[in-house]
Amino acid sequence: MAAIQYYDVILKPVITEKSMNAMSEKKYTFLVHTEANKSQIKEAVEKMFEGTKVKSVNTMNLDGKKRRRGMVVGKTAKTKKAIVTLTEDSKEIEIFEGL
Repeated sequence: MAAIQYYDVILKPVITEKSMNAMSEKKYTFLVHTEANKSQIKEAVEKMFEGTKVKSVNTMNLDGKKRRRGMVVGKTAKTKKAIVTLTEDSKEIEIFEGL
């Protein structure tokens, strides 16, 4: 497998009620590349969003769900989710402003 660049690590933000409530504690949730590790996620957040300093990264692997179409059973792709906690003196992430 080729090396993952920092702009390939973060796929999209997770916008749910629970993740929006966690933003008051400077915790942001992202869907990330399944092969990315915590240090790559930290580097990607700090490079993509200027002025942010990452305190910690928590990750969770999510298995694909079973889906049926008639008698045929398949699975959706597995995903990885990361909760990134910023330091107190860090800037906010702008993509969540106004939501």
